Amino acid sequence: MKRSVMTAVLAAVVAAWGVSAQEPVATFSILGYDPATGEIGGAVQSRVFSLNGVLVGEAGVGVVATQAIVDVSYGPKALALLRAGMTPEAVIKAVWDSDPDPVPEQWTKQGRQFAVVDATGRTAVFTGPKASVWAGHRQGTHATAQGNILAGEPVVAEMVRAFESTTGHLSVRLMAALDAGQAAGGDTRGMQAAAMLIVGKGQGVWLNNDEVLRFQVDDNPEPLKELRRLVDGWNERRVKGQLRAVKPPA
Repeated sequence: MKRSVMTAVLAAVVAAWGVSAQEPVATFSILGYDPATGEIGGAVQSRVFSLNGVLVGEAGVGVVATQAIVDVSYGPKALALLRAGMTPEAVIKAVWDSDPDPVPEQWTKQGRQFAVVDATGRTAVFTGPKASVWAGHRQGTHATAQGNILAGEPVVAEMVRAFESTTGHLSVRLMAALDAGQAAGGDTRGMQAAAMLIVGKGQGVWLNNDEVLRFQVDDNPEPLKELRRLVDGWNERRVKGQLRAVKPPA
């Protein structure tokens, strides 16, 4: 595809998201692993209409978040490399190095930000030098928080602190991290969308379902409040045994 055509396509796509091709998607996210259940997941909040493609995951493999100057192909590529046995750090390097940077003038790879957690809880994260400030990340035990156009480093620091100090299901811990990030200043452009994804081998509802939960809140003035409602309601049903996975016979 010629660069002029690619630029036009990119502009149309991001316009549909409610941003211009020159305007990065201000976002903060948390990825985490629960060694007690084997579940891995992520949660994200952004000043953008919808968060399609930002979080991808596969049970027994890993979860990936891609944000800032977004290339959503990073998620599937990273999962494929994790599936092949690469470490999260090696995956981060391989995916970024292989990026051809097709529209450097308006959507440069130097501004990409993405994070990986694998099925054993190992994490890796990259923040490009041209991601809009404040941009950065903080890693913890089985967790990584990252964001761009944030109020400052306390946002990601508080997210990791909240994740590690909160008890309960992985969804509760991820939600606590988002709330803590917002309380620390969050995205300086405000809130608009949020999402959460958790996967685990055979841990979803019904038979042969690895997707524990997938929530997405689009174009909402209080996306974290709505996401919290979904998480709380889901956990109430889980405690009552209404979300029990169906196990195949041995």
